[in-house]
Amino acid sequence: MNFLEKFDDLQVPEENIPELLELAGQNPEFFEKVVTAEGNSSKYSVAKTKRKASDLVNRQIAFLGSSVTYGAGSLGDSFVDYLVKEDGIFAFKEAVSGTTLAEINDGSYVTRLEKLPVLEKISAFVLQLSTNDARNEQIGIGKISDNDKYDITTVAGAIEYILDYVKKTWNCPVILFSNPKFDSERYEQMVEMAKQLQKKWHFTFLNLYDDSKFDYSEKDYKLYMIDPIHPTRAGYKLSWTHTFEETLNKVIEDQ
Repeated sequence: MNFLEKFDDLQVPEENIPELLELAGQNPEFFEKVVTAEGNSSKYSVAKTKRKASDLVNRQIAFLGSSVTYGAGSLGDSFVDYLVKEDGIFAFKEAVSGTTLAEINDGSYVTRLEKLPVLEKISAFVLQLSTNDARNEQIGIGKISDNDKYDITTVAGAIEYILDYVKKTWNCPVILFSNPKFDSERYEQMVEMAKQLQKKWHFTFLNLYDDSKFDYSEKDYKLYMIDPIHPTRAGYKLSWTHTFEETLNKVIEDQ
């Protein structure tokens, strides 16, 4: 399949193409599903999305995550990019597919956190509860710390380290979001751990895992999802983005 021709037809932003070609080389079967999915047609693209009146306009918001924050199943158009186009936010999008919260290499969330601009005024920080940590059984879920020492090689320790860094650097509201439910006992354990962390750190937990709105009908699933983890453009545009808009508006309003 000639992916470059498909990119043109699908109105893929030029700046997205190098990373998408890299993803295609790593997993051509997955990527062929992405470029042929009905939910990724150009009519759902960010390019064909209109600006609307929004209280989020001009807000600077940081996003740290992996493939769901990047938009691996949606040609690089994730909920972040729809928030930029529809709501007029300024986004600092630090998202790399396949990466983990836990510090297992220099691509982890903990390492990449330092790429975000420390001197900017950030209105909110949005953190993805990565599915990659659940897939890697070598990574421990970990325990909530009773001091300021965090084991960043575990999921819990990495999240606490990031929360501590955000508080000291920007002192802004934090939204931790999960994926909708999929078949993973370890991810369910991570969701339960996040609920306990919320009691300690008082962040907003956008728990899509337990949200029945994301338990799609067969028809909607076909349009909205590439697989149980990765949304299409239509999934982000018609389902996910509004939930993030509501949550961001609330946390910024309440700060």
